[in-house]
Amino acid sequence: MKAVLMEGFGGLEVLKVGEAPKPSPKEGEVLIKVVATSINRPDLVQREGKYPPPPGDSEILGLEVAGVIEELGPGVSGWQKGERVVTLVGGGGYAEYAVAYASHLMRIPESMSFEEAACICESYITAFLNVFMIGGLKDNNTVILHGGGGGVNTAAVQLCKALVPNTKIIVTAHPSKLDRVKELGADLVIDFTQTPDFSELVKEFTNKKGADVILDHVGAKYLAPNMNSLGYAGRLVLIGVISGIKAELNLALMMVKRQQIIGSVLRSRPVKDKGEIVAEFTKTALPKFADRTIVPIIEKVFPLDQIVEAHRMMEEDKHFGKIVLKIAD
Repeated sequence: MKAVLMEGFGGLEVLKVGEAPKPSPKEGEVLIKVVATSINRPDLVQREGKYPPPPGDSEILGLEVAGVIEELGPGVSGWQKGERVVTLVGGGGYAEYAVAYASHLMRIPESMSFEEAACICESYITAFLNVFMIGGLKDNNTVILHGGGGGVNTAAVQLCKALVPNTKIIVTAHPSKLDRVKELGADLVIDFTQTPDFSELVKEFTNKKGADVILDHVGAKYLAPNMNSLGYAGRLVLIGVISGIKAELNLALMMVKRQQIIGSVLRSRPVKDKGEIVAEFTKTALPKFADRTIVPIIEKVFPLDQIVEAHRMMEEDKHFGKIVLKIAD
């Protein structure tokens, strides 16, 4: 099969399109003929040699696929060959065929294209898991979302608007993306290049109450302003550490305010856990995609042979929403 291969680890120069063995589904798995996948920031980190796939998963890049079931593995029931599906994968998305656990599949709503469906799993499930299932966001809460314009952030804004419409949404964003984040539905948008310590603006906006939930992928640099922005019993959910892994923490204040810091990664979770997350997302959030309340935001669709250009767009952070890779027609 045709796939994106890597000649070692490093920059864009290691990516090439070549031939790879077609996978076969094992117990509880299905083989999917991939129509579209998407580019996610962890793909870049894996390309650099810093984020290996879980043991047993494909070394090929790609964390989600949308396509058609080609073959059912042993023990799989409830699915049929030819069904349109979207799913998380531990690896292998940048290829004509990929295997996935049947328990991780979702049927693509008739109203959605394969390209739109390819945006769902990594970004929207990540946002749903961490903001709602872990963060416990409820209606009339205040949430802070960092990195406005990226796939997870735009997904989180859309999910908050659709599932908890009375929640106040605060987003930090690059100045080039401020207007689009506001148009998406954020109540307060902060230019992080001008206001690295956003906590005073948060306190002013919330009448000194602070935020209930913060979704953060920045890490060390934002720990202090994040904790200062959290209200009593607030939850900081950490999903990335792009600014570093070490920072000082005022433990006494954290105890007095009953705050929580929760670390979370989706890819390395056990198969059973991922299946439960997908099931909850399917029940709670997927209907909002089916009725077009939520429409995935796609910056650009690249053909497979333009994988370098797709990764370059992600590296330069010029996109808003998702970057999609079209594998087949």
